[in-house]
Amino acid sequence: MSERLNRLSRAGVSIWLDDLSRTRLESGDLARLIDESSVTGVTTNPTIFANAISAAADYDSAVAELGRQGADVDAAIEALTTADVAEAARVFRPVFDATDGDDGRVSIEVAPPLAHDAEATVESAKALWERVGEPNAMIKIPATEAGLRAIAETIAAGISVNVTLVFSLTRYRHVVEAFLQGLEKARAAGHDLSTIRSVASIFVSRVDTEIDARLDALDDPAAADLKGRAGIANCVLAHEIHSQLFASERFKVLELAGARPQRLLWASTGVKNPDYADTMYVSELVAPNTVNTMPEPTLQAFADHGEVTREITAEDYRAADEVFDALARLGIDYAEVMTVLEEQGLEKFDVSWTELQETIRTALDRS
Repeated sequence: MSERLNRLSRAGVSIWLDDLSRTRLESGDLARLIDESSVTGVTTNPTIFANAISAAADYDSAVAELGRQGADVDAAIEALTTADVAEAARVFRPVFDATDGDDGRVSIEVAPPLAHDAEATVESAKALWERVGEPNAMIKIPATEAGLRAIAETIAAGISVNVTLVFSLTRYRHVVEAFLQGLEKARAAGHDLSTIRSVASIFVSRVDTEIDARLDALDDPAAADLKGRAGIANCVLAHEIHSQLFASERFKVLELAGARPQRLLWASTGVKNPDYADTMYVSELVAPNTVNTMPEPTLQAFADHGEVTREITAEDYRAADEVFDALARLGIDYAEVMTVLEEQGLEKFDVSWTELQETIRTALDRS
């Protein structure tokens, strides 16, 4: 057992792995991470599945069988990914039961081309939920304008949701509103609110990557001091918003009916800049009842030398505000940066989805 990861877990941070493959499942590696590295959940996305399916022969027989059945590319993708998620959910079921449903969660994302179609997203979310068929699944829906409507309707149907690609604080407020609307509709429809869980995935490293590039382009000595600070500051301010919105009377009414708060999840926590500490997006974002989903290199780095030194406090809220005030004085437009990041995030998933389709198409043609 990694003592450093165990210490992080004891501080109230749920450790989820940002990766899944059939190799991890069949080799017992995922079960080992649960036992030895305090991993209590898994997140996936099109990139993860594209890498998994193209990098190993584990899927060859399943793809061949799908080909014999006449499955088309998208049907084959759904069959392969939901099978992995369902198996992972079964591996995590003891964690799910031991944590009363807070952890032991496995997320699967709706297809990226649906990002701007609310109705199709809801239909896809319901289909994925049914196909996985495990209570500890979560359906990932991007926080686009259309996605917000889909999030509310999916939660209203009693389905747990991982809201992904959240960048701006304004959008995060809208995500919480969608969550609350969904719970209110779910309650009116007679769903058991205690079974509906949600996380809001705030992306971290991509914020620094975009803002650091803009700071590097400035001829101002003050710019260097702000590098590598925006991503964490953005998360800290999201934590402040969370503490306010989930202390509201509106949520307390839902809580009395069994609802649990939507948790903050720190995503994109692999450090991109080699000049920064490789565990900074973990050690500087410690707060009870949050989730940190890590790629395996980050998980291993924290297990080796990560430190839990302090938790997010109200003093951090004020310091984070000062970071964005300083960025604004340098002409960094926060709203424009966040719009760019959302567009880039959607584009990256579209590219990965196309790669995944091509990988499966090639495999089906061979079968």
